[in-house]
Amino acid sequence: MMAGSDGFDLLLSGGSVVTMDEGRRVLEPGAVGIRGQRIAFVGSPAAVPGGARREIDCTGKAVLPGFVDCHTHLFQGLARGIGDGMSLWPWLCDFMWPYSAAITAAEAAGAARLGSVEAVRAGITTVMDNHYSPADLETTMAVAEAIEGVGLRGIVARGIFGALTPVAKEHGLAESLFRFDDREDVAITREAMARRPPGSHVAVWPAPINVIYNSQEVVQACVELARDLGTGWHTHCSEAKADPDIYLEAYGIRPVAWLDREGLLGDGATIAHAIWLDDDEVKAVGRTATGISYNPISNQYLASGVMRLGDLRRAGAIVGLGTDGPGCGHRQDPFEQVKQSMLLQRVHTLDASTPAAEEALELATREGARSLGIDAGVLAEGKLADVAVVDLERPHLTPRNRTVATLAYSARGSDVVMTIVGGEVVYADGRCTNVDEADVMAEAQVRSDELIERAGLSRLRIPWRREPPR
Repeated sequence: MMAGSDGFDLLLSGGSVVTMDEGRRVLEPGAVGIRGQRIAFVGSPAAVPGGARREIDCTGKAVLPGFVDCHTHLFQGLARGIGDGMSLWPWLCDFMWPYSAAITAAEAAGAARLGSVEAVRAGITTVMDNHYSPADLETTMAVAEAIEGVGLRGIVARGIFGALTPVAKEHGLAESLFRFDDREDVAITREAMARRPPGSHVAVWPAPINVIYNSQEVVQACVELARDLGTGWHTHCSEAKADPDIYLEAYGIRPVAWLDREGLLGDGATIAHAIWLDDDEVKAVGRTATGISYNPISNQYLASGVMRLGDLRRAGAIVGLGTDGPGCGHRQDPFEQVKQSMLLQRVHTLDASTPAAEEALELATREGARSLGIDAGVLAEGKLADVAVVDLERPHLTPRNRTVATLAYSARGSDVVMTIVGGEVVYADGRCTNVDEADVMAEAQVRSDELIERAGLSRLRIPWRREPPR
């Protein structure tokens, strides 16, 4: 594509351009020209047509699509560093539910701002933030504004609990989180979606919090709302090993089988975890091209299990990677997720050949964007200019025998030197361009201290000890 009389707004030239296109092309050296919010050229530096208002020499750097975080909980960031050593349900009941019940709107917005800063510094350009506390309308809007204020693209998937169900009550979910009945919860979400409709830089989607513990009626209402307003929807499902059995006992059918029977899969459905699926459920998710968020660090941290990545992808599911938030794994580093997405599968299947580095990077970029319906994730003409630039001239990235492998196995978030979202540089030269990082961190520390004390979680700051084996 020719640059036209005005040339490019930004030209990244001379780096290793990892396109993530269908041909898995790596251009060494390559160039990426950006005009407005879109990519206008990808090719050899020698073939760049016209000039640019700003040109950046990317020699010694990798240029790749920005990462897509398909599942996070930014409000949990004020609890970073505590809650370890627990499996999923103790982690929820003894730590996260009390935290979620105590957090205020200002604290949630501060946590979202901090998490967004961490994300752009690591090359993440889009987040799916499953925000569920506090989930009133104004807090939901404040969280979306905090994310957008840092410069991220994203979705606030508003967590919907609805009325307390017998299943939720029997299994110890915090009743304080069930603040609205089904109709009220859906109505709040509809208003939030009206304020941030499809096409917004940060949009709102409905998110029944967990298929296992929501009523079937509220799940159906959420899907109907999403389809009515032209968005996707998001939920947790089958994260814990016991979840499918709990659902089967309550309703006489497995959860994903029920979603399939009711016609709720596909068409914008995105599911976090989906670890404990049987063969028929894997086929259903694949047949409907449902989006799945694979969260390898979280799944190890909580000892939840290993997702059937190969089976799901072969069946046709659209699988992206998620961090599951700073409260569950403690870091939002997409390179860490990429590496662990491979290693966890290999040790589980005892097959060192799969997934390959190229596939893991695809999950974090192209496939994540497909799952969320974002026109990004690939460096190609016409795509949104969501880009990460990684400094390769570092000891742990030297020598560079294969750029993709270097990125997948050796790079880390702190190697990112520039993040671009929709053509706007939101992180460069060691700082965010839209917010004062020092102010964001200082506020987060003060709010964390107050929140942890108020939630009665100070005991979790004491070093965790267990008696050594005899």
